[in-house]
Amino acid sequence: MPRPTVAEVSALIADLAVLRQDRTSAEYVALMARKADLLERIAAHTPGDADAAEAARLARERADALKSAD
Repeated sequence: MPRPTVAEVSALIADLAVLRQDRTSAEYVALMARKADLLERIAAHTPGDADAAEAARLARERADALKSAD
């Protein structure tokens, strides 16, 4: 699993801002999956960080729930 970059985090935040208004679109669902992937990679590169692991777990649950609802 590659280490996440600052550019990836920045791009995600910019995309989140654009799609913030339309939480039902396919683009939003894909973006939430991308967010979960990124947070999982961050957690993988910070072993022992319970907060990072919890944030990744919650993001994945949310992304999976959106995917199921779609």
